[in-house]
Amino acid sequence: MKKILAVFMSFLIISIVGKPFYTFADTEEELSKAQAYVLMEASTQTVLEEKNSNVRRNAGYLGKLMTLLLIAEDIETGKYLMSTEVTASSSVTDTKGAVVWLEAGDTMTVEELLKSVIIGNANDAVTVLAEKSEQTVEKFVMRMNSEAFDLGLRDTAFYSPYGYYDEREYTTAYDIAVICSRLAKYEFLRPYFKTWRDFVKSGQTELVSENRLANTFENHIGFKACHSEEAGYCIAEGGVNDSGSCFIAVILGAEDEDSSFKGAKGLIRRGFTEFKVTATMFPDEMLMPIKIRGGCDEAVEISLRRQSRLVVPKAVSELSTAVVIPEYLTAPVKKGQVIGTAAFYSEKNLVCEIDIIAKDDVDELSLGYIIKKSLLELLK
Repeated sequence: MKKILAVFMSFLIISIVGKPFYTFADTEEELSKAQAYVLMEASTQTVLEEKNSNVRRNAGYLGKLMTLLLIAEDIETGKYLMSTEVTASSSVTDTKGAVVWLEAGDTMTVEELLKSVIIGNANDAVTVLAEKSEQTVEKFVMRMNSEAFDLGLRDTAFYSPYGYYDEREYTTAYDIAVICSRLAKYEFLRPYFKTWRDFVKSGQTELVSENRLANTFENHIGFKACHSEEAGYCIAEGGVNDSGSCFIAVILGAEDEDSSFKGAKGLIRRGFTEFKVTATMFPDEMLMPIKIRGGCDEAVEISLRRQSRLVVPKAVSELSTAVVIPEYLTAPVKKGQVIGTAAFYSEKNLVCEIDIIAKDDVDELSLGYIIKKSLLELLK
């Protein structure tokens, strides 16, 4: 019995010692080699950690994530269906980079084309989808830049939907993370982002994802990994924890493939471990009406412009709130007028500020109003 126990204990020790133990210190080492990175919570787009996240760089094929965002929007709005069959034009001839060997006249469904782009990075499939969305690749690129502007991405410029190297094209780790935060909302994309290997064209063409986290990271929901001589090793990775919180890590210019994967995985696990998403939940009943001077009403009710979702350290049990409002207002007051602010703090750190607004109009007191009100009182 003692011999058996000794053998079992030896096996257990070897198993524990032999298993890699990954720590945040390892993550720091990997990230120190990257040119830029960011960790973002997706629903609030809160930046939790960063290095050079707003410095413009070429991000290689990560630019294709904006292409996927526009295609997802078109599918969501019914511009075309996943089952829609699309015929390739002569534009696919001599496509550079990764392809699924489409020729003019070949037909594939939107689902197969989308799968080819997400898993296989296929540029000829991108051409077919771009032309389906906007008739020409050039018009599609114009839409990519227009959408980037609408998203507030002032440090991004696209010159193709493929992610080919172009010295004029640039983006940032932050801007790519914002694009990913929008992509994360399209849950119908996740099965493709989570697939490491598949086939299209009746099983004749194999697709293999360059993002090996699709096959090894249990919390993975997307997005893309790539490398080139100009951009280095880049990755945009998304992960969701058991509570449903989504964190996005973007690393640009990593030293090698292992550094990009380990760094992205470590950042997301740090998000899971150290942060949580909460809500302001400040009831309007806590805000007393403000007195009005020289108005047709004596007071006006006020409220927060909105309730917000916030990201705070897990150690924070609750937020403290500081409300700043005037003692009184002078008429006229307009509905929606900013009256003051509510500041939310995590310990002594300001998390966010939300405007406090008037809920109704209050007109200025006039002679006509006084006479009218006096007559009504007499009639009573």
